[in-house]
Amino acid sequence: MQNVFVKIWNNFASYDELKGRLYTWMLNIARNMAIDSTRSKHEKIKNKIQETSDSVYHKNNLYTENSSHENIGLQNIISNLKDDQQQIIDLAYFQGYTQEEISQKLNMPLGTVKTKVRQAIITLRELTKNEILQ
Repeated sequence: MQNVFVKIWNNFASYDELKGRLYTWMLNIARNMAIDSTRSKHEKIKNKIQETSDSVYHKNNLYTENSSHENIGLQNIISNLKDDQQQIIDLAYFQGYTQEEISQKLNMPLGTVKTKVRQAIITLRELTKNEILQ
């Protein structure tokens, strides 16, 4: 709202009373700035960001020791992955790192991280399918 008033103040010389009422002119400035803000790249990114308090790696009262990934056999399944895939899955899903952060932490190209995550997920899918069938 403050930015709208600043814009009105700075552009008041461009107001022409022959073209319309002052109220309508100010309303159009506010509406256009609201549209610009909503469409901006920053706003789209801000809407995609998730709260870290809900991330997997944070323990809270909802989880008990019995529901941890070690106790449901997930650790055994993950241990069947290659070492680099285990490390990436741990960083991504249990510690909450983004793929870009993993890339920087492991000094690995982002495309390689994405490929390894995808391969690990495909392998995990097959391993869990086999585990369920047994």
